[in-house]
Amino acid sequence: MAPMAVALILGWWLVAASSAQQLPRPSLSLHPSQGVSLQDAVTLRCHLPRLAAWVWLYQEGGWSYTKGKEKEQNAAEFFFVSTKREHAGRYRCQYRLSWSAEVSVKSDPVELVPTDRSFPPPGISLHPEQCVEMGTNVTIHCWNKSYGTTFLLHKDGSSDPLQRQNSSGGGTATFTLFGVTPADSGTYRCSYRPSGYPFISSPLGDSVTLEVTPTPAPPGAAGSSHGNLVVAVVGGCTAAFVFILVLIVFFLLAARRRRMRRDESPGAPPKKPEAMEFQVPSSDSEGLTYLELQAVTPSTQPPNSPIAPQPSVIYTEVAVRGKG
Repeated sequence: MAPMAVALILGWWLVAASSAQQLPRPSLSLHPSQGVSLQDAVTLRCHLPRLAAWVWLYQEGGWSYTKGKEKEQNAAEFFFVSTKREHAGRYRCQYRLSWSAEVSVKSDPVELVPTDRSFPPPGISLHPEQCVEMGTNVTIHCWNKSYGTTFLLHKDGSSDPLQRQNSSGGGTATFTLFGVTPADSGTYRCSYRPSGYPFISSPLGDSVTLEVTPTPAPPGAAGSSHGNLVVAVVGGCTAAFVFILVLIVFFLLAARRRRMRRDESPGAPPKKPEAMEFQVPSSDSEGLTYLELQAVTPSTQPPNSPIAPQPSVIYTEVAVRGKG
């Protein structure tokens, strides 16, 4: 009986260990994902890759929240009806299957950073101001009175901060955009994290607008580009004409070569000689009945043929009719 119990316990332990190794990592999301202020309602949703009955939400360095379900589900939600400063922080979630004692690994972290509007917004300045050419280095200064220890640079349309920088002393920070391009055009703002509250944000400050213009083309560049286009078109047409002409000559030579081979082939029938017949008028026919000439056309042989060409021969036949 004892060996059977040991085998059952060992089997259960192996199954639990195997399931723990195979449990995929969950994911955690924040709703709304940005623009959260103190006293706003916030939802943290843990997405479970497998149906689970038990889910835990952990605040890094703070609280942990447990949620049990009577029915296994593929997601679990944790609500903050009115967000407070103590709710700000970094969160992860974890789950356990109902039939296993093992739990999954924790999810990647999500930061809840609500805005505390009791802090004054920071100031901002841009140098050079507004419109600059491509390749220019642009400097953005952010400052506040004495609250900020970490400054963040934001661009409208981007969900995450572009840059983050600790205060250099005196509540200021300097951000540099090197070699700007038209993609850097837009509206910029600053925010800061108050000292002692790393997950609390100040309101966004006033905005500055950066406009990046393309570098003007050097004089004559348009004319030269047009000339290059004309030269390219003419060159292409000329090349096409020469190519067509070469094809025509090639086909003509090939046809002539085929015709010569056909004439020179041994099985080709020889050309028949042309017969020329001359008749003598009756008034002058005394003593001569008729005269017939046959012209034999010599056979055409290539210049290098071993057989010498036959000379042209004219055969005549003369019949003389006797008197009486």
